[in-house]
Amino acid sequence: MMSPNPPVVISLKKSVVAQSSVATTLQKIPTQDVIGFPVCSLPFQMQVDRILQWAEASISKVVCVANGHMLMEAHWNDDFSQILKQADLLTPDGMPLVWMVSLLQKRRQERVAGMDLLLGICEGAKTQSVSLFFLGSDTRTLDQIKARLDRDFPHVTVVGMSEMPRIEDMTAEEEEAVIQQVNAANPGIVFVCLGCPKQEKWMHKNKHSVNAVMVGLGGAFSVFAGNTKWAPKFVRDSGLEWLYRCIQEPGRLWKRYASTIPPFIFLALKQVVSKPKN
Repeated sequence: MMSPNPPVVISLKKSVVAQSSVATTLQKIPTQDVIGFPVCSLPFQMQVDRILQWAEASISKVVCVANGHMLMEAHWNDDFSQILKQADLLTPDGMPLVWMVSLLQKRRQERVAGMDLLLGICEGAKTQSVSLFFLGSDTRTLDQIKARLDRDFPHVTVVGMSEMPRIEDMTAEEEEAVIQQVNAANPGIVFVCLGCPKQEKWMHKNKHSVNAVMVGLGGAFSVFAGNTKWAPKFVRDSGLEWLYRCIQEPGRLWKRYASTIPPFIFLALKQVVSKPKN
């Protein structure tokens, strides 16, 4: 009778799992066109899992967390439009995008917002060896983020946190120093907070230079740190988070929303009305 050889069996199983993971990272991501932009139509957890798989495989990727304001900025700017269209993942952050994907695909689409994405990735790090780097914002906010991570997600490995010079003032040498700092820390995921559209442009420019998955989170840094109140869930689900945020920061946000929400609604209705009926 032949004796079993467990190490070989285990090795084969690991090889199959590894091959399956690689295959998943290479799979085409399903999207839904929303006013001309390819918004990911995967469920929330599958989008989180894809980001973590890319990170484990050390693949340089760009993830943009999209709302109506971002899509309208891209609609009016050809260069920015190409950046979003070439992103590896364009998640449906704003509820209008979620409603559009749900309506056009005739099934419920889950929201994949920046704050939820940050929490989901931190939660997923429990079982996957993915380290994080936080880039942007200010020292006080980064310190507050670190304190919350230590409290709520002690298992998460944070390999670096760093402010950045203003994009407008950054020299080529300073930018190269930032990239070298990030790569030297060897993170799987880099959360970038520079504001829209600066962070999306910076990530696009430095794809393949930064050896990690870059996720543009913008305002999620301030919310996670506790400096900005996160809208209650019923407000977020109702699509009124923009109003909640505008009440908190009217000076900064009212003009943005007034100039982007009406044209987005117009283009969305135009797309829905012109959609061929099956």
